[in-house]
Amino acid sequence: MENKGALSVVLYLCLNVFVMADTVYGDASYSFPEEMKHGSVIGNIAKDLGLDVNRLSVRKARVDTEGNPKNYCDINVNTGELTVAERIDREGLCGKKATCVIKQELVLENPLELHRVSFNIQDINDNSPVFTNDVIRLEIRESADKGATFPLDPAHDADIGENSVQGYVLQRNEHFVLNVNTNLYGLKYSELVLDKELDREKEQELSLILTAVDGGTPPRSGTVAIHVTVLDANDNAPVFSQSVYKVSLPENSPLDTVVVTVGATDSDDGVNGEVMYAFDHISEKNRELFSLNAKSGEISLIGPVDFEEETTFELQIQAKDGPGLATYSKVVIDVIDINDNAPVILLKSLNSPVPENVLPGTEVGIINVQDRDSEKNRQVQCTVQQNVPFKLVPSIKNYYSLVTTGELDRELVSDYNITITATDEGSPPLSSSKTIHLSVADVNDNPPVFEEQIYSAHVKENNKPGSSVCTVAATDPDWRQNGTVVYSLLPSDVRGAPVSSFVSINGDTGVIHAVRSFDYEQLKSFKVLVLARDNGSPPLSSNVTVSVFISDENDNSPQILYPSPEGNSFMTEMVPKAAQSGSLVSKVIAVDADSGQNAWLSYHIVKATHPGLFTIGEHSGEIRTQRDISESDSTKQNLIVSVKDNGQPSLSATCAVYLLISDNLAEIPELKDMSYDESSSKLTFYLIIALVSVSTFFLTFIIIILAVRFCHRRKPRLLFDGAVAIPSAYLPPNYAEVKEAGTLRSTYNYDAYLTTGSRTSDFKFVTSYNEGPLPVDLTLKKDKSVENLMGCAGNEFESVTQDISEY
Repeated sequence: MENKGALSVVLYLCLNVFVMADTVYGDASYSFPEEMKHGSVIGNIAKDLGLDVNRLSVRKARVDTEGNPKNYCDINVNTGELTVAERIDREGLCGKKATCVIKQELVLENPLELHRVSFNIQDINDNSPVFTNDVIRLEIRESADKGATFPLDPAHDADIGENSVQGYVLQRNEHFVLNVNTNLYGLKYSELVLDKELDREKEQELSLILTAVDGGTPPRSGTVAIHVTVLDANDNAPVFSQSVYKVSLPENSPLDTVVVTVGATDSDDGVNGEVMYAFDHISEKNRELFSLNAKSGEISLIGPVDFEEETTFELQIQAKDGPGLATYSKVVIDVIDINDNAPVILLKSLNSPVPENVLPGTEVGIINVQDRDSEKNRQVQCTVQQNVPFKLVPSIKNYYSLVTTGELDRELVSDYNITITATDEGSPPLSSSKTIHLSVADVNDNPPVFEEQIYSAHVKENNKPGSSVCTVAATDPDWRQNGTVVYSLLPSDVRGAPVSSFVSINGDTGVIHAVRSFDYEQLKSFKVLVLARDNGSPPLSSNVTVSVFISDENDNSPQILYPSPEGNSFMTEMVPKAAQSGSLVSKVIAVDADSGQNAWLSYHIVKATHPGLFTIGEHSGEIRTQRDISESDSTKQNLIVSVKDNGQPSLSATCAVYLLISDNLAEIPELKDMSYDESSSKLTFYLIIALVSVSTFFLTFIIIILAVRFCHRRKPRLLFDGAVAIPSAYLPPNYAEVKEAGTLRSTYNYDAYLTTGSRTSDFKFVTSYNEGPLPVDLTLKKDKSVENLMGCAGNEFESVTQDISEY
């Protein structure tokens, strides 16, 4: 029955939950009974505070405790309802206090919003009255007068208000009636009133039953037995010096500290005046903290006292004399706070990692600082270590926002260990620190950077397709895909062809490969633009120029330009019999398409009719007489000349040089053997024309002959002192040298020449040394202009000889 009645009380109180919203501060208060089941709905705080239910989850709505390690309530972020999270025992929380209030906080983020929520825990009748002892023993003298009162030990009920002890009922008897009173503190206590005098001779002991009843619905009760021993009279009870003892006790006081000494006196003598002290109904918690000396009345500390757990203690003290008369007093102990709790730093929210491009002033975290001490000991100042781009901005109450103070750069600092120090204003002050690890997220803010501003690559010609040319490398300090570099070639042309037909690049490694085999004689250098791009979004890029230089190899043999090795004709040079030692009689001209030392040519006579008669310049190719010509020397001299380059290995070419030692073609009967039959008739025709022409104009040019003789004195070797000038028709294509690195210079020419190997009567001549080579077709048929130029010939027959030598 008692359980059913208690349940009905709980239901009744639950139906009367009181909700009050503070219109000034936006806070809320709720009243509800203790012992509600887990998950029971207390109220809808979202509705009461006008909050958007749909944003509770996004704003991370939660209920935080304020100075209490337990969280008694939760919030349903889907409905906004407050529910019971733990069993709430009002008596365990607040004891006999008239009101029991739990303070908690509703915290919302983005933006930070704080609401104080107070829970007023209402008492239910879940405790029965309990007497301190199972038996109340009284010794009453028989001399006691009718109407004498005898205080009884009160019953105690952990509940408060109407649920506490409201009355007492005494078992019917013939000697005593019960008188119920209320003391200064609202505590109901009972007194036995002697209604009929006792007669020890008739009845030495009496047994009575006392019942204590509370005011709950249904009421609860407790009983105790009263054992009365009839004695002689003790008419004076002990009297305390103070009805209430008030003392202060600093928390964390050492054990065995004397808190207070209570004292009571009894005017009786002997045993009737001996006073003994005892606690009157002390809780188990207080019994572990305090002890009472029964004789001296000293109350000592036997356990640690913590202001943060309990600020006030109330102890009921009983003073009883020997016969059993007792009186009561109360000791109120106020605990004094000392600064014994360092601030506690709680990280409520942290946005990590934070992008490196966030603006200064961006909130990245929320810090809550708590100090369980009071007043100044609870005032806290928070600071952030130096040299980090973050600071703490005070927010609501004891909340701080951690915000950025400058720009972040992940490439410089990718992680921060932010040390926050909280110091209270106690004396001495206490402090604590907390290190927060914050990572910086990468954004693609750095383009790839090449290790070199300009790359130069040297590749030997005749390389294999696919061979490596060079490697370009670019670095990007960004992270992961933002720092992954991909290489490619920018479109461009090399001599009208796309650059991709010359080289390719590995997109991952930056290695440039040759697509084709290069030929130095056709292409000496070209440039490539390489693009380095990262994989960020959007991607960033940079480019660099790669200059590719083709290195020459000795892959071209010397090519002899004069005498011409082509055809089956031979070129013959005429050497006067009077030629002296060192006279220039001819010149071998050769070129090499290679460059550098591969094009350095040397000339050597490998075979000669008379080995000691002629010599050749090793580097000039000029053929000169090594001694004076004698009568015993053969008229026809044949030389085999080898031309070698300076490459490794060396390449060479050979040619034949034919020389005639004679002053007059008529002296050489074998000359016809050196000509071809097919041109004999043509040669005879030109000889007749030459003879007639000379005879006709002999008288006319007598003066010119004298002048020519004068010219011969100044230049006696005019007919053989110059080498052959090479018309450009002899030059193969692509032999024009760049930067004068080759073997043939365009200004290298000789004065005049006569040959006997031509099959035509063309007269070939050259310009001055400083002019360019003759055009391909720069030949002049013999006509009047030829005759005019031949005025310097001097001797008519000698001119005819020259004409014959031309052909």
